[in-house]
Parts: sequence; structure tokens; C-alpha cells
Amino acid sequence: MDKRWLDWVIAIGVAASLVVAGHPASLPGYVLLAAGGLALVARRTAPIAVLAATGLTALGYQALGHDVPVIAFLFAVYSTMRAGHRVVTVAGSVLMVGALPLAALVSPLGLTTSEAFAQSRDVLQIAWLIAAAAAGEALRQAERRADEAERTREETALRRANEERLHIARELHDSLTHQISVIKLQAEVAVHLAQKRGEDVPESLLAIRDAGREAARELRATLEALRDDDKNPPRGIGDVPALVQRARSSGLDAELTIEGERDDVPAAVERTAYRIVQESLTNIARHAAAATAQIRIDYRPDALVIRVDDDGTATPDTAPGPGVGLLGMRERVTALGGRLDAAPRTGGGFTVHAELPVAQP
Repeated sequence: MDKRWLDWVIAIGVAASLVVAGHPASLPGYVLLAAGGLALVARRTAPIAVLAATGLTALGYQALGHDVPVIAFLFAVYSTMRAGHRVVTVAGSVLMVGALPLAALVSPLGLTTSEAFAQSRDVLQIAWLIAAAAAGEALRQAERRADEAERTREETALRRANEERLHIARELHDSLTHQISVIKLQAEVAVHLAQKRGEDVPESLLAIRDAGREAARELRATLEALRDDDKNPPRGIGDVPALVQRARSSGLDAELTIEGERDDVPAAVERTAYRIVQESLTNIARHAAAATAQIRIDYRPDALVIRVDDDGTATPDTAPGPGVGLLGMRERVTALGGRLDAAPRTGGGFTVHAELPVAQP
């Protein structure tokens, strides 16, 4: 919620109360009182500057020979402590306590040293300073504990979601694997018997056998991926070189190029970029019959661009159907407000091109 209106109300209220309490005062005195109060408008955005401004206006008012409690400075002490600037708050308060008697001594009132110290004690009591600083620190600690509690709740919810996801995956794996294994086994037995008798094996039977094998592999890979997510920290762009190295070890001539560098890429974008490269390399290994692959990651001012090209057998005339891997990639990219293009190239091979928006630094 925007609290700027509240800052204006406080600043105008403090300025008005100081001007009223400062009667009778000279015009410069009224200007200093009003300036000190109005400076509180920036107490959230620039607490240290406000602390200095309110302190200087209070000292200037005392040097003119006037005597009004430094309410604006106490508000500034509270705000600076709440912002977490403990050392600055203590140092500024000590300087203020020491400078007020000096400002009273140089005033036109001709006060003695003892009178100047007595007046400064009336203007700024140590108890007021301690109370203002303690209130700011107490509220800061309360806000910190509230933020920590919120973060803990989010982590707990994420952990429970991960546990439930893994539980569902195991249940699906156990159920579907059993059914698919039965189908695959029956198909393999039928193929074996037909070949043993020297009969032609129907294409539909071979398709059922091959589909059963592929489905079993996909189920195992899915469960392994879910277990990997559950046990290990989220992967990011820093883990992509390891992916590329594993692809090379399997015989694919994979080349990784990273252009630019950023330190503020959101974690969700990092994870999505990793998954896009991972799924692209997996598809290349399973379906593309490719010899080479180029992976390019480009850090741009407003986006992270990932492009994966291979020299496989895909052509525009034989475009593959939308598989689960491509669908998952598209869902991840769309959820981040990005764009994904995945299609065969005119000259042969396949390209995955994703643009993930990154907030401006």
C-alpha cells in the first residue's frame, strides 16, 4: 500500500505544531521550524538525509535564541532506526546532544554555559531519544520477524507441494508401469512367437511393442526427474555446461555459447532456461539422429534468450507432433510471459528458440 500520503500528513502536522509552539519567533525561526517538519516527507526513502536535515534546522533554531522541543528530529531518529541504520542513528543523536548547548551559547540570549546546558536538556531529553530509537528498532524487529514467518510459510508450502508431487508421481509410476509392462510383455511374446513360426509380424503389433518400450522409458525418466527436483536444489544456467558435457560424452558434438552476463536473473527464469536446454538435448538424443548441436544463451537488457539448433533429420514436411517435452517447455515459458518457437528448419534439423523476459535492473 502506498504510504506517501501518510508521510505528508505527518510532515505537515509536525511542521504546523512546531510553528504554533514556536510563537513568538522570528521569520527565519518559523522557516526553520517548517522546513524541519516538512523534511519528514522523505523519511522512508532517505532517512539519513532527513536525520541530518531535521538536526540542522533544530540547531539553527536554537542558535537564533528560540526554545522549542526538537520533535522533527525525534521522528527522524525513529525512522532512521527503523530503516536499520543503527550506527548512524546513535552517532547523529550523540552529535545532536553535544551540539545543542553550543547552539544555545552562540544565540543572542547571552546564556551562560550552565544555562545553555539546562536549555538543551529541556529541548532534547535523553529519554526522548532513547524512546524514539527503541520504538524504531522494535518495529524493525517486528517487521523482520513477520517477513521471516512469511518466508518460512512459503518454504513449508513449497516443500509440502514437492512431497505431494513426488507421492503422486510414484503412485502413477507404480500403476501405469504395471499396466504398460503387461501390454509390452504381451506384444513382445506375440512378436517372438510370430517370428519363431516364420510368420509376418503385423505392423500394428510392432508399433504396440515399440510404444510400450518408449512409454516405460518415459515413465522412468519422469520419476527420476521428479526425484532429482525433490532431493537437489533448483538448477540454473550455471548447471547448463554440465548438461552439455554429458551430451558430448554420449557422442553428440555439442557446443555452448554464452553471450553477456547478469547477476539479477530471477530464479524462475534460471530454472526454465535449464529445463529448456535439458529437454532440447534429450529430444536430440532420442529423436533427432543428429551429429551436432549448438546451444546459445544470450543475456539481453530485457530478456534471456535460449536457442538450441541441431542437424538432425527433421524437415518442415515431417514436422513432429506436439510431444510432452515440448508441451512442458511451452507451459514453463508461457507462465513467465515469454515466447517459445520450436520447429524444423528449412535446411534440415530442428530449432528451439525461447525468449524469457527479465525485469529491468
